[in-house]
Amino acid sequence: MGRMPDALPRNVLLTASQVADMLSIDVDEVIALTMDGRLSGSRVGSPPRWRITADSLDAYLDAQVEEARRMALWRESNAASFPELWGRGVVHPH
Repeated sequence: MGRMPDALPRNVLLTASQVADMLSIDVDEVIALTMDGRLSGSRVGSPPRWRITADSLDAYLDAQVEEARRMALWRESNAASFPELWGRGVVHPH
């Protein structure tokens, strides 16, 4: 990922290109995330250009971290054998 500032000031609008650099993705992907509602932004100026709120970028990154944490927990729970947990069946050494 690109360099993320420690804390973005509130009410800051970022260009789609800035967000793309921070997330190491294409500008088209940033626009798709905005159109899907995963990032909050609007088209401003003439010609209109996308501006994404720093708050929504922070929220998006927090959601990505939480999703990764939950997936790691899910993988750990799937690695455990249910017979081992309930004291039935074959116990596999780890």
